Amino acid sequence: MTLARRAFFVRAAPPLLVGAFIALIPPPAGLKPQAWYYFALFATVIVGVATEPIPPGAIGLAGVVIAAMSGLVFKNPTQAVNWALSGFGQPTVWLIFGAYVLSVGYEKTGLGKRIALVLIRRFGASTLGLGYAITLTDLAIAPFTPSNTARSAGTIYPVIRNIPGLYGSEPGPTARKIGGYVMYTALCATCVTSSMFPTALAPNILAVLLIAETIGVTIPWVDWVTGFLPVGIVLLVGLPLLLHRVYPPEITRVPTAPDWARSELLSLGPMGRMEKLMLLGTLIVIALWIGGSRYTDATTAALLGVVLLVVRGVVSWDDVLANRRAWDTVMWIATLVTMASGLVQVEFVPWLAALIKPVVSSLSLPTAAVFLIVVFFFSHYLFATISGHATALLPLFLVVAVSIPGLSGKGWALALAYTFGMMGILTPYATGPSPVYYRCGYISRADFWLLGLLVGGVFLGTYLLIGVPWLVWRGF
Repeated sequence: MTLARRAFFVRAAPPLLVGAFIALIPPPAGLKPQAWYYFALFATVIVGVATEPIPPGAIGLAGVVIAAMSGLVFKNPTQAVNWALSGFGQPTVWLIFGAYVLSVGYEKTGLGKRIALVLIRRFGASTLGLGYAITLTDLAIAPFTPSNTARSAGTIYPVIRNIPGLYGSEPGPTARKIGGYVMYTALCATCVTSSMFPTALAPNILAVLLIAETIGVTIPWVDWVTGFLPVGIVLLVGLPLLLHRVYPPEITRVPTAPDWARSELLSLGPMGRMEKLMLLGTLIVIALWIGGSRYTDATTAALLGVVLLVVRGVVSWDDVLANRRAWDTVMWIATLVTMASGLVQVEFVPWLAALIKPVVSSLSLPTAAVFLIVVFFFSHYLFATISGHATALLPLFLVVAVSIPGLSGKGWALALAYTFGMMGILTPYATGPSPVYYRCGYISRADFWLLGLLVGGVFLGTYLLIGVPWLVWRGF
């Protein structure tokens, strides 16, 4: 057996064994057999995405095809195929695609390199300084950008992807020189800022609406921000330093980097025509992301940016078609979104939520709060979008939570809703920017999953130790 075939079987064994083990267990009481078998298939796909015996896009497609043909979600073939293709109609999928194309424009025109050199000139004497610069950049635009995909994957990533190469760090053996740290810091930062403001993440706005509809509680913008502020400050101040310790870059200090960046900028000379066109197109898209929500959504704005780049010749249509990473990401995220929606369709998620209510009814307030928040947070492993998580579970958890005395309806609502941004760190499919950083080549597959669990635990622990007591003390 060749080495390649041996590696394939080693990676294929875990998902197949997990799926078979679940399928062989008798379906739990109250759950239809088809729902249990679908969960076994879903678990197989998720573990397969983690081990990657074949590319994630192919794994997701295989899962969707098997579910559609076996009638696990819909028996009717027409309904089944409509469901199977539904993920490709999700706006977030095409927003990610648009972000990839914008990053090509930054690279082709040299604008990304120029901005990266400016950052290095100002903060590049240490990688830790770069980490804080990236974090503060995300924080500065978070209150005005209701899409972390637009903010991080569409605005920050196309710039910072040019930084590692300037330090001799490329995907592969040299990725850990600086690239892994820079990329993962950017993802962590956007997950924190996504929880800080109701307008920093579209599912936050959805959560505010669901809270009002479910328990009749209104969440003002100021209450949301002040309720999370202590946790946000602690995480944003400590995060770049924490990652510098647990996921250290090989290059920590380059005292000569700012002078070198200054000389490189001088050699680049003034901005050329293509750079100016790229900058203009980017500013138009960002302006629509920030202030154009009444007229268009983030995905339409990103696709407009793609059209403008192609029309002006900044990016050719062949560049768009040849962007394998973009098309691969569209495929696996779209299929995972579909697979996650199937858990709701077969009523697996409502069944799981119903199991929780009797468990928490007899618990004290502190124990119940910890239990509900931890379960709500880590249940995101079952979802490929935060919006899907909010829609499926938030109303159910709210109804359970408000039946426990000691915390107001607003307090329970905020305690659950604040986790939406932070839970985006857990998996490569947890939130819009995750696939972009996962497929950037600087963070290995194993590192991404392990760091997601570790940093997710840090987020949750900090929130439980600081955020929840703060909510109680504030009287929310």
